[in-house]
Amino acid sequence: MTFFRQPLVIIAAVILAFIAGLALFAPLVGSGDPIDTHLERKLEGPSADHWLGTDHLGRDVLSRLAFGARTSLGAVSVILAMILVASTAVGCVAALCGGIVDSVLMRLCDTFLTFPTIILAMFLTGILGTGIVNVIIAVVLTHWAWYARIIRSLVLSVKNREYVTAAKVSGTTGIRTVFRHILPATAAQLVVLATLDIGHMMLHVSGLSFLGLGVRPPLPEWGVMINDARPYLWTQPHLILYPGLLIFLTVAAFNLLGDALRDSLDVASTGGNP
Repeated sequence: MTFFRQPLVIIAAVILAFIAGLALFAPLVGSGDPIDTHLERKLEGPSADHWLGTDHLGRDVLSRLAFGARTSLGAVSVILAMILVASTAVGCVAALCGGIVDSVLMRLCDTFLTFPTIILAMFLTGILGTGIVNVIIAVVLTHWAWYARIIRSLVLSVKNREYVTAAKVSGTTGIRTVFRHILPATAAQLVVLATLDIGHMMLHVSGLSFLGLGVRPPLPEWGVMINDARPYLWTQPHLILYPGLLIFLTVAAFNLLGDALRDSLDVASTGGNP
């Protein structure tokens, strides 16, 4: 069974395609601006004008869910890109330089890894202030060290292989060796790690927003929507159900995809034996 024919991969792909479609076509989904308030239409049920009803300020719930998908996925994409760039640079420098440079960088990583990520993220957003930019910075600072350590280990396992040594002997520069031979050999493992960690990052973004430390209202974001709906838990439970369900589905889809990728790579690395 090929990777793309696995049932769990198909399910994850369908879920992620749906979420990505919501984010991509957010202006066409729902009715009205997701920020504009219409108090005369607050807490309305589903109707032809508002398919999922309205919230406590009369804003279209479906529109806010769609723009919330854009906010959440956009933030996680930026976070992941920044983490990979920073951690790859630190991990490669530590592994290739060794000695005191390696020791200093790894002790720095150990310092960041000492603290629970969510606690450190709350501390950083408390210092930096709320807002999507500060949330991105906080989550990057709480996750980069873990990636840097893993990348260092991967580079150490690759840098003395025969083809890397041959490239050095042939006169290939250090930077070119890294980009042509070392990083491609670690790419598969990094893709798996990143896919499995995307859900964790999304929970951080939504969790900080729920606590009032992340995205500022009225910007639509799933964690903000759950926080706004708390007073109406018993009278309008769907206001919490919709964003909570999207968070659950997105995290579950990325975890399913990451598990399938990991299993496929494990089978490939063992020559097809389970």
